[in-house]
Amino acid sequence: MPLLTAFPRFPSLSLQPNAPLFSRTPCRCLSFGAKMTAADTNGAAILWFKHDLRVDDHPGLVAASKYRSLVPLYVFDHRILSRFSDEVQEMVIFAVEDLRKSLKDLGSDLMIRFGSAENVIRELVKEVKATDLYAEEEVEYDLRFMMDAVKEALETVYCQEGSVKVALWQTPFFDIKSLKDLPASYDDFKKLQFSITSPLPPPTLPSAKMELDWGPLPTFDDLKEFMNRKRCKPQIVWTSIKETSAESILQKELLEPAESNQKDISFGHIKTKRLGKSAFVTQKGIFVGGGTNTVLNALAAYLRYLEGTARDDWKEVHERVRNAETRDGASFIALFGPALYLGIISRRRVHYEAIVYEKERNAGFLSPFGYSAATIAAAIDAVCSMEWYWLMALKSLISYDETYSIRIWRWKSYLIQYTVIGHEGPAILLVHGFGAFLEHYRDNIYGIAEGGKRVWALTMLGFGKSEKPNIVYTEVMWAELLRDFIVEVVGEPVHLVGNSIGGYIVAIVACFWHALAKSVVLINSAGNVTPGYTSVLFTKERETSGASRLGARLLLFYLRLRLKDLVKNCYPTKRERADDRLINEMLRASYDPGVPVVLESIFSFNLSIPLNYLLKGFEDKVLIIQGMKDPISDPKSKLAMVKEHCGGVAIKELDAGHCPHDELPEEVNSIICEWVASIQSKLPAESLL
Repeated sequence: MPLLTAFPRFPSLSLQPNAPLFSRTPCRCLSFGAKMTAADTNGAAILWFKHDLRVDDHPGLVAASKYRSLVPLYVFDHRILSRFSDEVQEMVIFAVEDLRKSLKDLGSDLMIRFGSAENVIRELVKEVKATDLYAEEEVEYDLRFMMDAVKEALETVYCQEGSVKVALWQTPFFDIKSLKDLPASYDDFKKLQFSITSPLPPPTLPSAKMELDWGPLPTFDDLKEFMNRKRCKPQIVWTSIKETSAESILQKELLEPAESNQKDISFGHIKTKRLGKSAFVTQKGIFVGGGTNTVLNALAAYLRYLEGTARDDWKEVHERVRNAETRDGASFIALFGPALYLGIISRRRVHYEAIVYEKERNAGFLSPFGYSAATIAAAIDAVCSMEWYWLMALKSLISYDETYSIRIWRWKSYLIQYTVIGHEGPAILLVHGFGAFLEHYRDNIYGIAEGGKRVWALTMLGFGKSEKPNIVYTEVMWAELLRDFIVEVVGEPVHLVGNSIGGYIVAIVACFWHALAKSVVLINSAGNVTPGYTSVLFTKERETSGASRLGARLLLFYLRLRLKDLVKNCYPTKRERADDRLINEMLRASYDPGVPVVLESIFSFNLSIPLNYLLKGFEDKVLIIQGMKDPISDPKSKLAMVKEHCGGVAIKELDAGHCPHDELPEEVNSIICEWVASIQSKLPAESLL
């Protein structure tokens, strides 16, 4: 797919001096701005690398370089590494190797350890008599939980100056002094025209001032052996479920023989001859990886895509750009996403390099009408978008006016918001419909949990305050997201509850990965019943077109204009339930970066897998809650087809519209609680896989 020549540009992209943000307290660190004292710099510091595997543009490294003695540390902790795919784990090896070399060039070294971070850091603090620990601020729940464990471990260690201090640092992108200055709407945020800060050069580093065992760099085989030792049998079972892709199941069970034998043309599977200076360093060679300089070189090639090149390493990048451009601008996040996630290169370094190149192309000026190359626009749009969702995630974690305690989970480098209520009882996962978010279950989460249940609700990728990357959105992709959420976050089989397209997606999960679902509750589900099907026509490739892009933008304009009326029409029995709280969040989300891309998916949805196929094998474990005043479908005809062609399905008809769970929450809560209790009573004694 050819790249466009220009995208809309982000406002006010002037480069300003950087002012790093810090948080320094001995325990929980959420405030910013403390200064270093002479006592601090006379001691020894430990810098804990996690997802910041670089020396370039590293505020934590710059601050820690002022100490008399510094010990950089990387811990191969299975809890961190288990969140990565095999390829990303392999990328970590290359990045850590380059990080060690870069630190040596600056006069230091990198200590490498295996084990739990809290134990490793506690013992190292004792060994080097460190007074301070530096680590990057995180938004992911599991990593914040791990950081708390590190702080608790350090409370038992005292240095000459007292307790060991923990400094959490960030790489500020926009010149924002406080998160209080962050508007809720991206549209309002752009109007404030915050400047973008400049990257920092690497500092000269002090040595550790003592003899230390710095530890060997593991091979990828060493790492896999370490990870396998840490996995118990149940984890191995769950991992195998996660590694069974929807695509492989579709090809095996659903596609026509001729179609299932078609050559896989996705960019990630193209095999090319590996070059000596290739930026695609892993065995699969899907993503740009290696060290910072390697990634920067690949970025330079990416930005200069339109120029062509005689360099073999740049030609390789250009070939991957063509294959990864599944839609306009998607190639950047597809190729560079993992390197950004691992911190091999910072977001503002990408922005800086893109702006420098743009100025080179325009005699030192930035045009107010857009960028001169689509690759420049793709890189800048991606990192600005990533920063916006990171800031929103961080703000949600320190906000006290939220109804639910928000947690962040990262899926394939994208930030997903979720919540969980309850500490015991069966697990229930609530999945919203198109354009909604976890708060659409605002009066269901607590209501269902009160009956002695644990309730999870998440905001799917592309909606609400979850990230909206430039990718192709499909119902199968969302199903795999749910699969991974159950495996990685919930950790046990769940009762799946889904509304609208969310119902169709949970039906896919239950069909493809039976072990993850105890039962399925479909609330006005999308999807059709197809009598007498013999095969299923399913198209893997989802093409976008100029027509779909235009259609998405027109649809977005229409939805913003008519949203209140459209939502109220879905609540025919209690129109007052479509209140300002719900409407305003939908409007806010509609201005987030990436929304037009999500809306394009409406024109490429493939709901051709029949519901009667998806529910087959779940007899007596499926409940359909149907609002009989649904303006989007014909409830009577649909239920008639379900009754005739779906065996063992329980049905509850309600005097409600498309969203009965929000229109009649008390009634739906009671139905779901009774249903779950009934299913639980029929299950054998539970044991976690």
